[in-house]
Amino acid sequence: MSSQADTNEPLLPVGGNYRKLFTFQKAEAVFDITSYFCNKYLRRGDRTIDQMIQAARSGKQNIAEGSAVSSTSKEMEIKLINVAKASAQELLLDYEDYLRTHGHRQWEDGSVEVEKMRELGRKHNNTAFYMTLIKTRPPETIANIASCLIKQNDYLLHRQLKSLGEDFLNKGGMRERMTKMRIERRKN
Repeated sequence: MSSQADTNEPLLPVGGNYRKLFTFQKAEAVFDITSYFCNKYLRRGDRTIDQMIQAARSGKQNIAEGSAVSSTSKEMEIKLINVAKASAQELLLDYEDYLRTHGHRQWEDGSVEVEKMRELGRKHNNTAFYMTLIKTRPPETIANIASCLIKQNDYLLHRQLKSLGEDFLNKGGMRERMTKMRIERRKN
């Protein structure tokens, strides 16, 4: 016997508002920081500029696209969120390469700086907050700040993927929902 909630469930559930996702907000901050960093501290003509900005953009855009497609394809949503995660890892390597090749210290896990950034990262997702902060810092600090935010967002993306996977296992995808709804309608 079907419940009233089952018969009133929409065929296409309303997709999530990606702008409210912490992962999107952090990815947007990382994109803005990366654009600033690349344009201010890397030499014109350096291919790394385009690669870093594209990786940061891909992280942000794939979260938005994954959220937009969520109502019709949970599989595609999961794939796109995973692409965002992979793009962020590529960007993290670029920041680590910058620090290493320029002789700068990369903040170690457990260091005072990393702990402060983790605390800030838990409190702030607003890109304007980070842009105000980085405009008063040297390039090595900006690279470390971006690295910390990328690592923090990687953790959040991992949790998001885990949640999406569980949701898919529990509720299924679009085809399963459509079949269930057709069977329910025929019964009624």
